[in-house]
Amino acid sequence: MNNNFPLYIPSKKRLTAFLFFMLIRTCFGQVPNSYFLPQNISYDPKIPTPQQYLGYQVGDWHIQHEQLMGYMKKVAELSDRVELSEYGRSYENRQLLLLTISSPKNLANADKIKADHHKLVEPDKSSSLDTKNMPIVVWMGYSVHGNEASGTNASVLALYYLAAAQGAEIDSILNESVILLDPRINPDGGERFSSWVNANKSVNMVSDPNSRELNEMWPGGRYNHYWFDLNRDWLYTQHPESKGRIQKFHEWKPNILTDHHEMGPNSSFFFQPGIPARTHPLTPKKNIDLTEVIGKFHAAALDKIGSLYFTKEGYDDFYYGKGSTFPDVQGSIGILFEQASSRGHLQETQNGNMSFAFTVRNQFVTTLSTLRAAKAMRQDLLDYQRSFYQEKSTSATKAYVFGGGTDKVKVWEMINILRQHEIDVFNVSKDETLDGKTFKKGEAFVVPLSQPQYRLVQGIFEKRTTFEDSLFYDISAWSMPHCFNVPYSEAKIALALGDKLTKNEFPKGKIIGNTTYGYVFEWDSYFAPRAAYELQKKGYKLKVATEPFTGVFEGGTKAFSYGTVEITVGSNQQADFVALKTLLQTLAERDGIDFYALQTGLTPSGIDLGSSYFAPMRQPKVLMLTGTGVNPNDAGEIWHLLDTRVNIPLSMSDITQVNRMSLEKYNTLILSSGEYSTLNEEKIKTWVRGGGTLIALTDAVEWASAKGLSPVKIKNIPADTATAKPYALAERYKGAQQTSGAIFQVKLDPTHPIGYGYKDQTLSVFRDNNIYLEKIKDPYNAPLIYTNDPLVSGYITERNKKLMKNTPSVVATAFGAGKVIVMTDNPNFRAFWYGTNKLFLNAIFFGSTILSGVRGGDED
Repeated sequence: MNNNFPLYIPSKKRLTAFLFFMLIRTCFGQVPNSYFLPQNISYDPKIPTPQQYLGYQVGDWHIQHEQLMGYMKKVAELSDRVELSEYGRSYENRQLLLLTISSPKNLANADKIKADHHKLVEPDKSSSLDTKNMPIVVWMGYSVHGNEASGTNASVLALYYLAAAQGAEIDSILNESVILLDPRINPDGGERFSSWVNANKSVNMVSDPNSRELNEMWPGGRYNHYWFDLNRDWLYTQHPESKGRIQKFHEWKPNILTDHHEMGPNSSFFFQPGIPARTHPLTPKKNIDLTEVIGKFHAAALDKIGSLYFTKEGYDDFYYGKGSTFPDVQGSIGILFEQASSRGHLQETQNGNMSFAFTVRNQFVTTLSTLRAAKAMRQDLLDYQRSFYQEKSTSATKAYVFGGGTDKVKVWEMINILRQHEIDVFNVSKDETLDGKTFKKGEAFVVPLSQPQYRLVQGIFEKRTTFEDSLFYDISAWSMPHCFNVPYSEAKIALALGDKLTKNEFPKGKIIGNTTYGYVFEWDSYFAPRAAYELQKKGYKLKVATEPFTGVFEGGTKAFSYGTVEITVGSNQQADFVALKTLLQTLAERDGIDFYALQTGLTPSGIDLGSSYFAPMRQPKVLMLTGTGVNPNDAGEIWHLLDTRVNIPLSMSDITQVNRMSLEKYNTLILSSGEYSTLNEEKIKTWVRGGGTLIALTDAVEWASAKGLSPVKIKNIPADTATAKPYALAERYKGAQQTSGAIFQVKLDPTHPIGYGYKDQTLSVFRDNNIYLEKIKDPYNAPLIYTNDPLVSGYITERNKKLMKNTPSVVATAFGAGKVIVMTDNPNFRAFWYGTNKLFLNAIFFGSTILSGVRGGDED
């Protein structure tokens, strides 16, 4: 701890008050408005209190989303201080609202204030701004984790106070501030959670941590509809909740953004800064200094009500994809609040019984302290944001060049993300050769560091393998070109720039040539699996080339590689070809795929179209295990991928249900990360022996190995046998041994079905576990093997790197008539790891073709 900012230890009097307020709900029932709201002021009677509108006091129940939206709309309707806009809809079609709150005069002039404020991030315009007279912009964001509900419920009090409070202090805040209030960032998870705790609440409140109310069912309310942690989606914005929010963020470029969370019930209250050594190096020291000053306002507010708190412990500011860290690379100050959670309405803790109302009050109090800090520090924060964008890059890298390759869809999505963050992207002006790679004009793009968002550009593109601290609250690497596995290079000299991109059209495909014989398409495009499944669903039979060949089409020939897909047409060829061509035209434009119309089945080289080296593709019928023991994040990534990007219906069943149901209708079974000790192994073995494909990822690899379904052996991690160490270092040492999320390089076999669609023989993969496999005896069963020096970006201990090098990442083996494919890495991480989705989808589409035995023609 910094001696100037110690952990707060309350006096006996304050500790008594702290315990009293934690117990107040138990002893006296409904708390009065005075428990939450400042009482030395008056309130506008035309604005209904939350209690008047809801029919209950804040903290008595967990607010439902429709109630929340209703109150927000009612106050906006009645107050001239509040304007309301919808910035998006969740997957479950729930509204995402942003309320703009300020003085009536400021709201009437909001467009000009927004435009002037945005000039702070434009160095060629910001010098002329008079920050002495500019309002500060403060973003209040509540409950990105749906089961961390004190934030959302505090937002109701915040809105009431800002709309109804009277007096000099509130007038000053409203005159000098524009406040953006986002009351519930994750409405689907929030509704799931509030429904649970309300449905299980007793009249006589139960504080027992074992109570059903305090133990929500899997997957819990933390996540959005597809079980994603939206607090990790600020940078890559893969979900509608994030896309809409980030658009508003960049419209306003707030000076402060608060991010209201909860933590374990036996803690107290945390506010940033976190551990200084775990701040991203691209974040200026001035950011930490300003955060500390803001923190003193929080300390004073919590002191006043006798609440325990801590700072500079436990949390970090490293990963720019989190809500409290993303602003730090935008010239803003991100503030993480973590309140000990009651999880329901009352919970026993080591500090006594903690009521939901108590947790809400701490969140509300620090909302007000943020606004007081913003007012007091207004010009300093405005000047800081201006200077942040006036600074220029000192990096030896002058620009990042990317593009080309065989998959234009991934490049297109990269550009979408970059442009959403107001990053300037240019076409290359001419063919460029960098690091032995050629980037062609018309296919490649340049992102120079000579632009206002240079820090964010570096944060997105850079590779980093050295760190001041070896503990990470989240991942340690997220380099975009490696996430997408798109060719790129770092230019050490300034490049001539082509035109700046002002739009980003989807790279539509086309039908090449005409035919009455057959069509093929390559597996390179990101959406090739979606097109394949659509064709299968329509009744077309597909075959995959397990050897290369040269095809003949109108105007010439083309070499096709492993994984090329042949579309087989039925016996009624004339009618079938008319319908097929119409369908292919739609798929070409929708999925960015070129379909080649071949003139003959006889090829100039390689296998012919009628060869048995074209293996039949089985239409996927997929079941994924879910429920208690399964990691919702990893399972949700698979659900999201198959449902929203490949359009494959995914059946999901809990382990207990799988143990008693028939598996006959499925040909693919997925075990995502999780614990499967209760799964009926004999049932699974029988199903795989009968021809099923089992895919086991990360933790589930251990189960497949232990049960003999896969021959892989898990390496034993050696114990620490070094000399005695100080006890105080134990937590840091053990934490540093974890691979919390880093990027590694593997050697890839593109001739193996798992490698179809890839052309390079190296690939970047993501790993966040310490599961390492022994080398296997059969060299043909490991299509992905870590290189001798595998670390690309992020943190890993030397011990773990040694365990990893030259070992398998993926192993595919036969088990009876079926196949078992194990993957130690996560190919679908957080929906933005586009570069390895294909590995996982290949396991689904081509798993049954692996080691398929004797081919036609080998028998008499």
